[in-house]
Amino acid sequence: MPDIALFQPDIPQNTGTMLRLAACLGVRVHLIEPAGFPLSDSALKRAGMDYLERAALQRHITFDAFEEWRRGSDRRLILLTTKSEKAYTACTFRDTDILLMGRESAGVPDTVHDLADERLRIPMAEGMRSINVAVSAGIVLGEALRQTDSFPG
Repeated sequence: MPDIALFQPDIPQNTGTMLRLAACLGVRVHLIEPAGFPLSDSALKRAGMDYLERAALQRHITFDAFEEWRRGSDRRLILLTTKSEKAYTACTFRDTDILLMGRESAGVPDTVHDLADERLRIPMAEGMRSINVAVSAGIVLGEALRQTDSFPG
C-alpha cells in the first residue's frame, strides 16, 4: 500500500488531518523533520489529531535520513507539486510508492524535487495557486489506493 511522506510540515492542523486520513485508511506516514511546530504527542492532539495512537507514524530526523531509508527499501518517490505538467491522473501508481507532500510555505527544495521519480500535480481552475496540502494528499492517495486495490476492508 502506498505511504505518505510530509516534508518539514509547517501547520500542525494539516499534519493532524493527514495523520487522521492515514490512520483511517491504514497508510503509514513518514514525517521528515524539522517541522515548523513542536512534534510532541500533546501538540499533535491539540491540532485535532485524536487518532494519533492509531496512526502508523515513522519520523525521520532529516531528509537525508529519509532518503537513505527509502533507497534501502527500494521505494519510488512521488512528489505532489504545482511545478509539474503531469497530472496525477496520468500516473500508474504502485503499492510501494511514497507520496511526498511539501511544506505549506515553500514546497520542497530543488534538490528534493530533482530526486523524485515522478512529479505530479492536481489540475485546477485557471488562476488558482494551490489546493490545501491535506486535501491534496487525500485526492491523490485515494487514486493511488484505488489503482493498487489497497483500500482497507
